[in-house]
Amino acid sequence: MPRKSSPQAESAQALARRVKDLCAALRATYPNAHCELNYSNPLELLVATILSAQCTDVRVNQVTASLFKKYRCAADYARVPQEELERDIQSTGFYRNKARNIQAACRAIVERHGGQVPRTMEELTALAGVGRKTANVVLGNAFALNEGIVVDTHVCRLAARLKLSGEKDPEKIERDLMALVPREDWTLFSHWLIWHGRRRCSARKPDCAGCEIRTLCPSAGQV
Repeated sequence: MPRKSSPQAESAQALARRVKDLCAALRATYPNAHCELNYSNPLELLVATILSAQCTDVRVNQVTASLFKKYRCAADYARVPQEELERDIQSTGFYRNKARNIQAACRAIVERHGGQVPRTMEELTALAGVGRKTANVVLGNAFALNEGIVVDTHVCRLAARLKLSGEKDPEKIERDLMALVPREDWTLFSHWLIWHGRRRCSARKPDCAGCEIRTLCPSAGQV
């Protein structure tokens, strides 16, 4: 499906140059950009990402500080009574559904994957509670596999403001971004946009005056 054209009717060649410059500017601005969920292995990242739905990374990290000491492997999550897991993650919100998905995913990991988090998009998205965004987080950060670009609320917002996509659906936005950004930068690109969205380009009051990429942003000063 062709990418929707922007009001500026930017040529494909000009857009490609701008994206190249954007990547360079974002890399220089956020040289240490990384996933801000705390984890030490793929299972912890999978659980933390499931918990992060409709919840801040700060809150998730507060909960997982003790959660990961209690639950050391997929079998631990699979065997605990659901009500107990619900109490352990209650403050992340939607805890009943999250507990149900974590347990179902971990049972599948034990039964079908020998207790190890799978390393493919197809196998990950077959797990309960794991969509493409969650799978991209795990693949890109736990396994260093660039299979896609994480599109969360920050990436959706910045993709629109930067005129990189005219789509609203996250998977369509992801396809647009994947066509523009070099594959080796897919995981980092989402980190760059998320960090920029949290630190500079907020939803309600973007700091265009102090923005490091304002000369590359068609929306600068217009939001």
